[in-house]
Amino acid sequence: MLVSFLVPPVVVGEHPAERSSGCTRVVYPTPNIYELQVAACVEQKYPITYLDCVNHSIDAEGLMTHIQRHPADVYAIWTVNLSVQNDIEITRRIHAVQPNAWVLLLGPGASWFHKECHVDERTIVVHGEPEMTVMELLDKLDKHEDWHAIDGISYLADGKHHRNKMRALMKDLDALPVPARHLVSDIAYRNPKLKCTPYTTMVTSRNCPFRCIYCVPSSLTFAREIENREYNHRKPPISFRSPEKVAEDIRQLAAEGIKAIGFMDDNFIWNEQRTAAICGALRETGIVWGCQARVDAITEPIAQQLGSSGCRYVDLGVESFNDAILEYIHKGITSDQIYNAIRLLQKYKVPVKLNILIGTSPLETKQTIKDTIRKAKKLQVDQLMINIVSPFPGTEFYHMALENGWLKDGVYTPTDVQRESILNYPNLTNKEMEHLLFVSNLSYFLSPRFVWKQLRKFRSWSDFTHALRSLKIKLFG
Repeated sequence: MLVSFLVPPVVVGEHPAERSSGCTRVVYPTPNIYELQVAACVEQKYPITYLDCVNHSIDAEGLMTHIQRHPADVYAIWTVNLSVQNDIEITRRIHAVQPNAWVLLLGPGASWFHKECHVDERTIVVHGEPEMTVMELLDKLDKHEDWHAIDGISYLADGKHHRNKMRALMKDLDALPVPARHLVSDIAYRNPKLKCTPYTTMVTSRNCPFRCIYCVPSSLTFAREIENREYNHRKPPISFRSPEKVAEDIRQLAAEGIKAIGFMDDNFIWNEQRTAAICGALRETGIVWGCQARVDAITEPIAQQLGSSGCRYVDLGVESFNDAILEYIHKGITSDQIYNAIRLLQKYKVPVKLNILIGTSPLETKQTIKDTIRKAKKLQVDQLMINIVSPFPGTEFYHMALENGWLKDGVYTPTDVQRESILNYPNLTNKEMEHLLFVSNLSYFLSPRFVWKQLRKFRSWSDFTHALRSLKIKLFG
């Protein structure tokens, strides 16, 4: 049985969805490490192919021609909210030319919009954490055995939608094979914050224990959270890979020629001992890297470890410098902790990227947003990223938005958080938020200080042109 993983071309809308974080359009190419993890599990037992139509500039006609000439038994698509309608249409087109093939839709978009994704009886939605569900499903399909009772799926049968109970989450991430990065070795991935290639991504843990009302930092986290909240009415537990296994994989990536790694963990820093063990492997290999972290996780020993091991950025999700807003959104931090974390990181020469999120609560006004951005700029961190909050389905914030009538049209529609808002507060409209975002980004990214600081870091003309293209997409689409 041949399994084909697809990153479909755009047939609905204008811009491809970024399927790793899942909440923006593609700004620069990033490997979907979550999909590659599933592919690694599958290829241990079945022959597979991987076709990234976006990065290989293959249009819909080209994809259909490929499917006719090289048919597979099963097609797998990692679906996010921004790609749902696109992937539904692609599924229809696949079945028009290969009516006997199965299509598996994975990821958060399929988990939430599962009924819409039930295109026909040969389309199956894999909910939540996908690896074990996919493997059991493929085994049943391969043996022509009944698969309808498998945990963690939904499907259409006899004209009715069926959704099975949740599959238990994995406890041992070390048991997973290394993500199948070789499937995308012909794509030149880049991260403008690292400015070093070859580049890849890596994950050492799953989910986050904190209570931010709006937050789903990655598409896998989102899929797990949708499913766990539906059945257990709470956030899913955290899963970890051991620091020894992480260090082993880092050394292997270095041996394969990787020069830069972006860690995609919701929170990379958990404690000083684990951080020191992973930083040791990064220091040993000379790989440059970056990660996401909470400000209250940054201690002096951790900042020192980051600074001595090639850390080129730490993404700090601060959202606001207004303590009342931080309390409202259950961020669990204060503005004093933000300042302290930045001070420690700058002390050890670790570049800081501050993430500001507009509109996280009805306490926001034009004045609070401008005040937060002014304070963020004043800190002169390495980079500032400003987005607009989205009421992602399944989150506490989503239910608050529904109950209070904050949604623009009364219903959730997927939006690109880099440009769009569907929220209207009594004191702040979606259009006002979009205008503030555009003006703030324009003034920041085109400021002489930012331009000069970034120009000094580019190692080649190619790096510069890719960064310029990414900035154009971010600002203007």
